[in-house]
Amino acid sequence: MTDANADDAIAQAIPDGSPFERSHFNREDETGDELFYSEARLVTHVDDDAIEALGLHYRKSLPEGGAWLDLMSSWISHYPQGMQSARVSGLGMNEEELAVNLQLDDYVVHDLNADPVLPYETESFDAITIAVSVQYLQRPVLVFREISRVLNPGGICMVSFSNRCFPTKAIRLWLGTDDATHIQIVGAYFHFAKGFTSPLAIDISPNPGETDPMIVVQARRLGPDTS
Repeated sequence: MTDANADDAIAQAIPDGSPFERSHFNREDETGDELFYSEARLVTHVDDDAIEALGLHYRKSLPEGGAWLDLMSSWISHYPQGMQSARVSGLGMNEEELAVNLQLDDYVVHDLNADPVLPYETESFDAITIAVSVQYLQRPVLVFREISRVLNPGGICMVSFSNRCFPTKAIRLWLGTDDATHIQIVGAYFHFAKGFTSPLAIDISPNPGETDPMIVVQARRLGPDTS
């Protein structure tokens, strides 16, 4: 998309009645994301304690034996070792990173800011995770609508975040607010996407003030067995 087309697409993706404004989704670096993510970064973006806390939360919350999607994935998915799944798929921006992720059964390189439509069939996953990446989405409500579409009824979406990011690629709204507001932002993504239960925020920070924080906001796709 040209810059003008991209700007129009972002503006049109903001739901009526939401608290969001077009300027909230501006970024310092507005060049194409494919350029920024063309270089593999085989590093972790939070410390070991926060990673362990996220893994423990996944162990309690992921449906054993289900199909999982690691959205905005990288070279590691933080899923618990030894936990059984039917399928683990990954969607991310760098093929080298995805190719070395041993937890993935399959992966696709896909830019959600250029195209928020997920390349998966309707009702094909039991769980979807987004780990420390939600702050980069420029059309988040459209992405969350797609998450609802590809989740099975009752399936869970878990969005985790910390205080780390690539600041030039994070949206302005995220950079200008604190963790309490970040919870509200992600909750609003679920709310305005529709099709989800009321989101639940859980602070799983292992050692507040000493190690990286870790917060999860999660909700389930509405269906016959959810309310």
